[in-house]
Parts: sequence; structure tokens; C-alpha cells
Amino acid sequence: MRSSTKLASFAIALACASSAHAQQVVKIGHVGPVSGPNSHLGKDNENAARMAIDELNAKGFTINGQRVTLQLLAEDDASDPKQGTAVAQKLVDARVNGVVGHLNSGTSVPASRIYHNAGMVQISPATTATLFTKQKFPGVFRVVANDAKLGGTLGKYAVETLKVKNIAVIDDRTTYGQGVAAEFARAAKGPGVRIVDKQFTTASATDFTAILTAIRAKKPDLIFFGGMDAVAGPMLKQISALGIDARFMGGDGMCTEALGRLAGPAVGEGKVVCAEAGGVKGGAQEQKMNDFRARFKQKTGIEVQLYAPYVYDAVMVMATAMQNAKSAEPARYLPELKKIRYEGVTGTIGFDPSGDILNGALTLYTYKGGKRTRMDVIR
Repeated sequence: MRSSTKLASFAIALACASSAHAQQVVKIGHVGPVSGPNSHLGKDNENAARMAIDELNAKGFTINGQRVTLQLLAEDDASDPKQGTAVAQKLVDARVNGVVGHLNSGTSVPASRIYHNAGMVQISPATTATLFTKQKFPGVFRVVANDAKLGGTLGKYAVETLKVKNIAVIDDRTTYGQGVAAEFARAAKGPGVRIVDKQFTTASATDFTAILTAIRAKKPDLIFFGGMDAVAGPMLKQISALGIDARFMGGDGMCTEALGRLAGPAVGEGKVVCAEAGGVKGGAQEQKMNDFRARFKQKTGIEVQLYAPYVYDAVMVMATAMQNAKSAEPARYLPELKKIRYEGVTGTIGFDPSGDILNGALTLYTYKGGKRTRMDVIR
């Protein structure tokens, strides 16, 4: 009888120990396109999420005085809305404590409803569609400026600084591409300024001869493209082959280090102007960003492509909110996210009541010698 009691007590102790151990694991989901045409951007983001979690674990991350282990659950949405919602549900079923992602607006927006219905927190490092936060989901946040600011700023820059008059607009029919192109066209106004043509393609297209031939007949000073670098690169090559003499402009989706490689000589010298939905300015903050880039390359062996710093900060912001709330439960740490002020590698992060970043920055770039070259950071 005594032996049975001891065994029972041991079993209970074991069960309690197992339960305590289970409570020490905090799961953070990450979703991005690690396959398909945008895989270089998705892998960039996933690497940054792993880097943040590895660093937090190495420092001995604690919540309410208890040591916890952060675990990354990474999923691939392939920039496809259907796959995006499927993996969102997979993360909900896995009971993750929060999600950093998605990359594309077209996947992030439909996935956000799934996270919202599950009472989960989602911080996107790259989604710019205005609809993302207009849904008024309390657990939705982004750490970059939205399309209204991105497209609007580019539209004003085209008219006021580049002094263009005749503009052609192309979008890739995605949520992101249409959104940023519409905001650009809305802002590109001025005496004598005309949108001479509007065309569209797809996010997987490779032949743009028909739409570019139609545009060539309108003799534009500038072509604006709402889409990603995987399409913008080949499009620039075909613009050059058709002898179209026009500047080329676009948003963050094409504003990558890879564009120079994808377009080759067709990227030109100062011909392309684009904007990244973020950026830092000032000696101390720029040094902080440069240090991150150096650590990222040392860890991964590759250069930052685009949004890795924002993914890294998104993970850190989520982890800090958990610490401030003394809980990894979304309902408990959500109020802390809403009032957070975090000094990250991408600058000061705080959110307005809709979940948009406060005072979001934009970085204007061009390309020289095939390399992305910063022009200015504006807020």
C-alpha cells in the first residue's frame, strides 16, 4: 500500500513537472512566402524572426520572473491568399501566442480575420494595404507606413520634384499592387499633370509586350508600377528593349537590393525611384541599423533583402509586451502593445488606435551602378 502511494505521488509530481515545463514554452508564429517568386523576401523575414528569438533565448528570456523558451513556428504562404488562410488556421490550431506576418497584403488581410476570430495578436512587418487596419481588429498592428502614405508620398514626389507631366500606371492586381497604385494616382496631381494610361498585369507575369506597347504610344515621362521586384525586374528589361524613355517608379514591393540584379543594365542610373515603407535617419539610429545588418549577415551569410529589420523589431515588440503584461496570453498582453514605446533597430515603435505605426518613415531610393542607393528618409 505504501509503495502504491509513493508511486502515485511520484506520478502526480511527474505530471505537475510536465505541466510546468509545458507552460515555459511560448510559441510565436511567423508567416511569409518562402517559396514562389517572392521567396527571397520571405526567407529574409523568416531568418530575422529566428535571429530575434535566438537572441532572446540566449539572454534568458523571462515572463513574470519565470524563465521561458520562445519557439518559432514558421509557415509558408507562397504569397497566395488561399495558402495564407490555411497556414493562419494551422497556427491558430497550434495555439501560438502571437503571429509576426504576413509579408504580402494579399495574404495578410484575409489571414487577419482568422487571427481576429481566434483572439490572436498579429503584427505585420510589411503589410501596407490600408484595409489591413481599417478592419478595426483590435489585435492587428503593423510596424511600417501604409499605402496611403507610401503611394501618396511617391505621387507628390513625382509631380513636385521630378516635374513629370504624363504618367502611366501599371498594377499587378494584388491587394498591395492595386492599393499603392491607386494612392499614387490620387496624389499625382498638378497643373498639366495627366494619367495618360492605366494598365494591369499579374503577380506571376513575365511578358509585358502588349501593355508596354500601348503605353509607349502615350509617350509617358514616368511609369508607376504597383507590384513586386520579381515582376518589376523583367518589366524594366522590356521597357528598355522597346525603347521607352521614361522614369520608373514603385513602392516597397520592388524597392529591394535584388531589383538591380533582376533588371540588369535596364535599371539605369537614377532612372528608378522607389520607396521603402520605413527607414532611419541620424547617426545613432543609423549605426544601430548598420549593426543589425552586420549581425544578420554574420548569422545568415547573406545581406538583408528588405524587411528583415522590421520582422526583428516586430518579434521584440511582441516579446516586450508579454514581459510588460507578465503574461504571454494575447488578451493579457494586447493592452501593453497598444501603449508600447519600443526603441528598435527601425526606430521608435508605437501604434495609433487603429494599429498603424505612429509617425511612420519612408525611405526614398534610386539605383546607381546596379546598387540600391538611398536618397532621403522622410516622415
